[in-house]
Amino acid sequence: MKKFVTLLLTVAMIMSLAICGGVSASADDVTIKVAAIETAYGSQVWADVAAAFEAETGIKVELTTDQNLEDVLTGPMQNGEFPDVVHLATGRPAGLTEQLVKANALYPLTDTLALTIPGEDVKVSDKIAGGFTDNNIVAPYGDGVTYMAPMFYSPCGLFYNEKLFAEKGWEVPTTWDEMWELGDKAAEEGIALFTYPTAGYYDAFMFALMNAIGGPEFFNAITTYEEGAWDSENGQTLLAILDKLASYTHPSTPAQANNQDFTKNQLMVMTNDALFMPNGTWITGEMAGALETLENDFAWGMTAVPAAGEAPYSFCWFEQAWIPAGAEHIAEAEQFVAFLYSDVAAEIFASAGAMQPILGIADMLEGENVLFYSIYDNGAKAAMGGFAAFGEIPGVDVSSTFFTPIDSLVAGTITIDDYAEQVKTNSAMMRDNLLG
Repeated sequence: MKKFVTLLLTVAMIMSLAICGGVSASADDVTIKVAAIETAYGSQVWADVAAAFEAETGIKVELTTDQNLEDVLTGPMQNGEFPDVVHLATGRPAGLTEQLVKANALYPLTDTLALTIPGEDVKVSDKIAGGFTDNNIVAPYGDGVTYMAPMFYSPCGLFYNEKLFAEKGWEVPTTWDEMWELGDKAAEEGIALFTYPTAGYYDAFMFALMNAIGGPEFFNAITTYEEGAWDSENGQTLLAILDKLASYTHPSTPAQANNQDFTKNQLMVMTNDALFMPNGTWITGEMAGALETLENDFAWGMTAVPAAGEAPYSFCWFEQAWIPAGAEHIAEAEQFVAFLYSDVAAEIFASAGAMQPILGIADMLEGENVLFYSIYDNGAKAAMGGFAAFGEIPGVDVSSTFFTPIDSLVAGTITIDDYAEQVKTNSAMMRDNLLG
């Protein structure tokens, strides 16, 4: 908490000076600092994109990548030293991006989206696929201004063993009634209906489920902490599904739902110990090594979250890049962000399985990605967005309110009524502290 407060105070003190940024005399004299989280896509793609950007613009790049990027950035930021561009998504445990949002410390990207992409003759805004720049993740203040650039996207859904379903002659459920029916059949053969890597994976799952229950209107009611949302008919349906699904979840899941053991939960789907798990398209690369040791037939399948009043939905999860308001080289940072949507950069990213949300990206797909990214062509609707940003509330955050308690619900140490009481209490505080 002390680090968090120190960071916010530091940001607040420099905001009046930093918001305009620094602009150098010429590109040849500038070296911008780019910091990117190292994920399953690796760090080489960022080195290659940085090199391509340097070749195109003459602007040099000092690149930092790290699996624990928050640890690298927090200290310098507390001292008023900011990178020029950061690729670090919301929803991570450290919540650094959310901290900057709460401090109003991100540079608005309105002008950036209007830029012509370096090396091309098209504007950024004309290249990005629809919906990615007008949701409450990248435009967190509800004022229509985009503060984060949408990056690598992945349709999220329920992953399963396609070979097992073919062997058993089971149909993939499209409604929750069908899901419970299948769960009972699987239980007779010693197979759990459900597991999850960690409780954090309930974010994309619950977002899709909210839409599958009551469409975007219900999703917006929950994620903007609307009074009475959880007590509505749709809210009661959501709680009932969460409660019942907990009883159909493999009992070993909570104990393994941590950063060290989460792959054991993912392996359950591959070894036929559980039928479904929520995840994203990165799962195939993450579990590629496990395929070599499997003793059963296996092939990845992916389906949307079943309908419960509305259509099936698949949440579209995406990462974000942003420019700190305290960046030294704002103009050059905008050029780098614009370049991220170039065909050159997109092809580099796609070679590592990182798909940019740009028009025509399907032409770069091959293998299993063709199946995954076609989910919206097979009857599923896309869900996008997240919980609205709110001011600092000691001891209260989105993850510990809505997602982390799922472990306790599955383990039986809390009831669904306990869960409901917490989400309603904390939602009221969040509603009273909405930003924007």
